[in-house]
Amino acid sequence: MKNMVRYLCEVAKVSPSGYYKWLRSSGKQALREESDYQDYVFLKEIYDQFNGKIGYRGLYMEVAEKAGQPMNHKKILRLMRKFHFFAKVRRANPYRTLTKATEAHRQVPNHLNRQFNQKEPGKVFLTDITYLQIGGGKTAYLSCVKDVATREIVAYELSASLRMEIVYRTLRKLEDFTRNRLHPEAMIHSDQGFHYTHPEYQSQVKRMGFLQSMSRKGNCLDNAPMESFFGHMKDEVPYKQATNIGELKQMIDDYMDHYNNTRKQWTLKRMTPAAYRSHLIAA
Repeated sequence: MKNMVRYLCEVAKVSPSGYYKWLRSSGKQALREESDYQDYVFLKEIYDQFNGKIGYRGLYMEVAEKAGQPMNHKKILRLMRKFHFFAKVRRANPYRTLTKATEAHRQVPNHLNRQFNQKEPGKVFLTDITYLQIGGGKTAYLSCVKDVATREIVAYELSASLRMEIVYRTLRKLEDFTRNRLHPEAMIHSDQGFHYTHPEYQSQVKRMGFLQSMSRKGNCLDNAPMESFFGHMKDEVPYKQATNIGELKQMIDDYMDHYNNTRKQWTLKRMTPAAYRSHLIAA
C-alpha cells in the first residue's frame, strides 16, 4: 500500500508527506463541516420559529436558554453568513402624519434632549401614535407609552379613529400603571403632533404630575426608541392579515404580552423588559 501511495504521489508530482498532511487535514475539515451543519440545523430551527425576524444576538439568547449553555456569538454570526440565513431587515416607514395645530395649541421644550440612557423605571416615558393598514383597506391607529429605562410598553390603545380619545385613554392606562408609584421627576416625551399640543391633553399631563417634553419639529431621532419599537412591531406582527379591529386587537394584545414578558433584549442584560424592571427596582 505504501509503495502504491508513493507511486501515485510520483505520478501526481506531490510528496508523500504532503499527501498524508492533506489526508489528516481533510478528516478534520470533514468533522468541522459536520459540526457546523449540526449547529446550523439547531440555529435554523430557532430562526424559523421567529419567521426569520431574529438576528445573531437574539439567537445567542435563545440558544443559551434552550441549550442551557451559550454558543459563541461570533460563531453564530459566522454560521449565518456561511449558510446564508439573515435577519429580515425592515424597510423604513415612509408614512409620517403631518397635522397642523391651531393657534391654541402650544409646543413645549425638548426637556429630554435624547437622554435615553435612563436607569430609573417610571421616570421617563415616550409616547407616539402609528398607523396599521389592515384588510379591506381599513386603517387602525395604535397609541403607545414606553418606559425608556426598561423599554416596557406600559400603556397602549388601539382605535379606528384618530380622535383625541385615543390619547386620553392611553393616559388613563398610564395613570393606572403609575398609581402610587409616580416618580417625582416623571416626564412624558412625544413629537409635536396635533394630539400632544392640544390644550386638554397638556392639561391632563400636568394634572397627572408629568413634565411634558417634545421633539424638535421634524426630528424623529428625538423620539428614536419609540420609532424603533413601532418598526420592530410591524415586522413581527402579521397585522395586514387582520380583517377587522377585533382581530387586530388580539394580535396586538398577544404581541405586547410577548414583547414585555418573553422577548429578551440584548441591551437589557438579556432580560425581558418586565424582568429588567424588577431587576432595576431590586438593585
